[in-house]
Amino acid sequence: SFYEELVSHGILKPLTTPVEGMVVREGSCNYVAPQGISSVVKYYLKQSGADVSYEQQVAHVSLRDGRWEVSRKAGPPEQFDVVILTMPVPQILQLQGDIVNLINESQKQQLESVSYSSRYALGLFYEAGTGIAVPWAAQYITDNPCIRFISIDNKKRNIESPDVGPSLVVHTTVTFGSEHLDSDPAEVQQIILSHLQKIVPSLPKPSSIKCQRWRYSQVMRAVPNCPGQMILHTQPLLICGGDGFTRSSFDGCIESAMSLAEAVKPHL
Repeated sequence: SFYEELVSHGILKPLTTPVEGMVVREGSCNYVAPQGISSVVKYYLKQSGADVSYEQQVAHVSLRDGRWEVSRKAGPPEQFDVVILTMPVPQILQLQGDIVNLINESQKQQLESVSYSSRYALGLFYEAGTGIAVPWAAQYITDNPCIRFISIDNKKRNIESPDVGPSLVVHTTVTFGSEHLDSDPAEVQQIILSHLQKIVPSLPKPSSIKCQRWRYSQVMRAVPNCPGQMILHTQPLLICGGDGFTRSSFDGCIESAMSLAEAVKPHL
């Protein structure tokens, strides 16, 4: 039903362009978000009617008079009746305040057992009218120590236009990501570009480049038994969830969201 709704609103479309080296499971259907994966999040936020504040980094979570006091890196603290944490699990364990003592030993062990892969993403952006002469929209690379995936993004999303410049996205291998996790991003960018040049030698010069360190890329080991969520405190409710409690896929995120919603409902 989630897919049907998103497809009906044009947020998702079936993937029709060629992706070389992709493992297709029998009976599965792959989709693409023409306006980017953030359009899925924006759609649900709009549906919710929630008042969303961006770029607010939570630092402390503490109990104050039967409510949660949440402090940010910048700005005054705020109080809430319910707190739901869906950031990567290691960041939950980095939070300060009463939350440190509220996570019991069993829960702490389960949360500490979660692991993520790390990688770099490189975006190359081109002027409108630039041609990228390759026969594929995206490609999985199996024989390169640095690059795992390349995508001509507008081609993959099937939204090619003479008015909009193409963009190319590169994801590194997990091994390369972990080996260079704390390296200078400018140096990492040059290494990725040198490998990319060997794989796609005909690539034109981009007008701009962005290199992104992706410390928590995909869940390699989720919370044992993949419960979807974990209640850290009942009254007032403090609960955590996200793909670290299921798996890193859209299905995994939906499963956790459904599990969270069921747990939160009695507290509303």
